[in-house]
Amino acid sequence: MHFQLYDYLPILLIFIVAGGFAVGNIVLSQFVGQRKRTRTKMMPYECGKDPVGTARERFSVKFYLIAMIFILFDIEVIFLVPWAVVFKTLASPAYGLRTLVYVEMMVFVVLLLAGYVYVIKKGAFDWGETARREAEAEARLLADMEKRKFQSTRTAA
Repeated sequence: MHFQLYDYLPILLIFIVAGGFAVGNIVLSQFVGQRKRTRTKMMPYECGKDPVGTARERFSVKFYLIAMIFILFDIEVIFLVPWAVVFKTLASPAYGLRTLVYVEMMVFVVLLLAGYVYVIKKGAFDWGETARREAEAEARLLADMEKRKFQSTRTAA
């Protein structure tokens, strides 16, 4: 085997398509997207929790649950990649494992799907009205803090 730059053209093409897709979506959202500014949207936001209040404030367990669920499903999905890479080799007539390898992966996918349905039924992804009310209350608190800060600087001057 000798090196040819032409063999890497598909990888370059994937990078070009991915970059074009990202830039295209950003540009499209600037032209088509809504620009309705509300107090909640203009609030600072970091890591799933608005930075309002003291640093000693406790986070809801829901934030940790979402993080653990993300890691769990992310790792499980990563197992699909090596399986897909070796499936063609294992499914060849020389090994005779086509049905076994396929059924094992389908059992894995069904268990993964069952876990996902369980998490949805438990309401782990349901943020609903409560989260919206909490965000609006924090936005009002932030606005009040800014107002007090502005008034204290005005009276000091």
